[in-house]
Amino acid sequence: MSSRAVYTGSFDPITLGHLNVIERSSRLVDELVVGVGRNVDKQSMFSAEHRVELIERTTSHLDNVKVKLFTGLAVQFVRDCDSRVIIRGVRSLSDMEAEFTMTLANRKLDPGIETVFLMADDEFSHVSSSLIKQITPLAGDEEIGRFVPKAIIPDLRAKLVH
Repeated sequence: MSSRAVYTGSFDPITLGHLNVIERSSRLVDELVVGVGRNVDKQSMFSAEHRVELIERTTSHLDNVKVKLFTGLAVQFVRDCDSRVIIRGVRSLSDMEAEFTMTLANRKLDPGIETVFLMADDEFSHVSSSLIKQITPLAGDEEIGRFVPKAIIPDLRAKLVH
């Protein structure tokens, strides 16, 4: 029996923390689907389609990773992917609190879907998309490359440096 898990997020932009979770998750399952969602509460820097392309670019070395766009509830997307497992990356206790609330809601929506949490490696526990947006206009490529995959730095520069 093959296993498939789904890692959902907005990935705006993908960070080294996200990539770390993707790489580690891909070793645990036969297939990992990275679901790029639209967060209606956030103003996106990149279009959803562009975020899919950035993730595909940075995960091309992982044969068992597929990237798909989705709208709506994550549990519905997981069902649509013929999976029963959601992967979530957590960086801090404050992340855990928000993820705990979301996990309880997801279990009410579909008790058959399980959430698996992966702790971010300590070197990525402080990295967030908000941090990336703040430092990109001020930092050089080497500094930014400590937080995001080098392959997306030109895309960040095009969006954030005027």
